[in-house]
Amino acid sequence: MKDNYCIIMAGGVGSRFWPMSTPQKPKQFLDVLGIGKSLIQMTYDRLLLIAPKENIYILTNTNYAELVKEQLPDLTYDQILTEPKRKNTAPCIAYAAAKIMALNPNATMVISPSDHLIVKEFRFTEIVKTAIEQANNSERIVTLGIQPTRPDTGYGYIEFSADNKIKAGEVTEIIQFREKPNLATAESFVASGNFYWNSGIFVWKAKTILDALQSFQPTLYALFAKDLSQYNTPSEQAKVDNCFEECEDISIDFAVMENAKNVDVVLADFDWSDLGTWGSLNTHLKKDSNNNAVIGEHTHLFNSSNCIVNVPDTKLVLLDGLNDYIVVESESMLMVLKSENEQELKNYLKQVEAKSPDFFK
Repeated sequence: MKDNYCIIMAGGVGSRFWPMSTPQKPKQFLDVLGIGKSLIQMTYDRLLLIAPKENIYILTNTNYAELVKEQLPDLTYDQILTEPKRKNTAPCIAYAAAKIMALNPNATMVISPSDHLIVKEFRFTEIVKTAIEQANNSERIVTLGIQPTRPDTGYGYIEFSADNKIKAGEVTEIIQFREKPNLATAESFVASGNFYWNSGIFVWKAKTILDALQSFQPTLYALFAKDLSQYNTPSEQAKVDNCFEECEDISIDFAVMENAKNVDVVLADFDWSDLGTWGSLNTHLKKDSNNNAVIGEHTHLFNSSNCIVNVPDTKLVLLDGLNDYIVVESESMLMVLKSENEQELKNYLKQVEAKSPDFFK
């Protein structure tokens, strides 16, 4: 595994998991399942099956470097790559690819978000190894597609040929990426059988992704990768800070994936969630007889059903007559939200922050 490198993307703020997730400590650093491990710790442990620990790097915002070190003490500071400004995923990936290319021209990279939940880790490892083999043998860009379980409008979709009878765990060429659809379109995607969710997990050789960036984003490539001499030296951070000041804010999907023709997908069938909302967490939590998911040792529900409740173990909580609500308390903040309005949380928070800005500093 010496040529395998894993990059964990951990710079987001996770606003849809408010009030537990805050800009000071976003959701990747939280134990949202109540099992004693944060999402980034679970991701790190999972990727130890893919690459040696010295080949695992964290890409995060400068403000979170100490949080990363605290939660993943086995890492050195050299393995914590920091961005001074959030400029989306393409600049981060350009930075990581250039740094690793300078270290090992034969490197293969696995790009993984830090806040996904993957239950069947053995199957995940099998799927990723298939993707690595494809990336190594054919110099292809490889993504993992997730078999959809519902017509979800919150995910992008990957289209592949319906004629080749491809099976889960196998590789096929991508026809195109499709943006987040409306419900009717999502229903047609799921019914057709040749559309999978875009997981945001990518595998490629460092050289392959740098070549793609040079072709489709020459300015971004020139900033980060034209000269590799300062990487892995004391002057690396100054170079990178300057690159982030000058670079465009752009996702890897727009920068490369929607332009490249050498893209394959491995059809994955492990249990996956991007944990984008409290509702997406719900299916992974234990339920009581009334379908309530409760984290909080001294929380008691009466005449309530279909609720998600997450409160500190130190609080005694009594809830009565709630149906289809999300109740979350964290530090000095409390949210009681109708489940059906969860997609409005970001809009609500903008209004709340305008009226109570001190709580968002």
